[in-house]
Amino acid sequence: MSDYIQHIPEAKVDEILSLSRKHRVRLSQNKKGFLRFREPYEAISHIRAEHIDFSGDRIIIGQKEELSSHDLEKVNKSMREFMPWRKGPFQTFGIDIDSEWRSERKWNRLKAVLPDLQDKVVADIGCNNGYYMFKMAPFKPRLVLGFEPYIQHYYAFKTLNHLAAQENLSIEPFGVEDIDLFPNSFDVIFLMGIIYHRISPVEMLKEIKEAMRPGGHLILESQAIPGEDPVALFPEKTYAKVPGTYFVPTRSCLYNWLLRAGFTEIDIFAFHPMSSKEQRKTAWMTFESYSDFIDPKDPKRTIEGYPAPYRVYISARKK
Repeated sequence: MSDYIQHIPEAKVDEILSLSRKHRVRLSQNKKGFLRFREPYEAISHIRAEHIDFSGDRIIIGQKEELSSHDLEKVNKSMREFMPWRKGPFQTFGIDIDSEWRSERKWNRLKAVLPDLQDKVVADIGCNNGYYMFKMAPFKPRLVLGFEPYIQHYYAFKTLNHLAAQENLSIEPFGVEDIDLFPNSFDVIFLMGIIYHRISPVEMLKEIKEAMRPGGHLILESQAIPGEDPVALFPEKTYAKVPGTYFVPTRSCLYNWLLRAGFTEIDIFAFHPMSSKEQRKTAWMTFESYSDFIDPKDPKRTIEGYPAPYRVYISARKK
């Protein structure tokens, strides 16, 4: 039984537990795709960190001196099995994991508008490896539940949190489409880097609002295009080489989506162009990254010829 359920009594408990069990049965199968990420998690299940520090830009879990050389090599091998690392940075027992995204920059932008998290029930939808969940932990939330359907990221978080032993952080291999199982459940929802992957963004925002408690806060971050008109780009096939990208809005368009979905106190608190200073290749993410997605002759255009991406940050509330 999922222990976090006790903190969200208005959720559809039976349906959540049934779906959770189905996922766990699926993940327990000895298929290559599941074993690839389950085995590195299991390989270091005997290890717990004595020292943790989530206060700086880097999430620090354990110190090198805590482990034998044999266990340290096991940790290093497991961490490398979760490559490519998209979010971070992390340090596990002295091993520096330099992720593709410098996620601390995003966190530092939203800190100024961060709602009170103490004793709150929080959802991080599309939580990836849980970088932002660990950043929330020092604020003493009652629960942070991560939604992460990708097995690689799901097991990366489970491995990191097994080492860090944060009992108020939990994860399910759920997608945003499962948010309707949680009516009136969350005080705060983080929805970062998700909305432009949805075919019906306004409908999704309505579902997000229904999952929030009255007075709840939404922190939303998205790709965006420059411009003042309330319009959205709909790419033919890919945007910045990424398939599954549907509507890329201007900031005023995103504002209007939130307004039409019924949110109040909508505040655009940051807006900036993307660059390779924030998203780039590293030794822990060796595939194409931002510089490969942009027209080499015109940095204001993607490789497809669309306006190059900005990032927009918005806070909003449910009445």
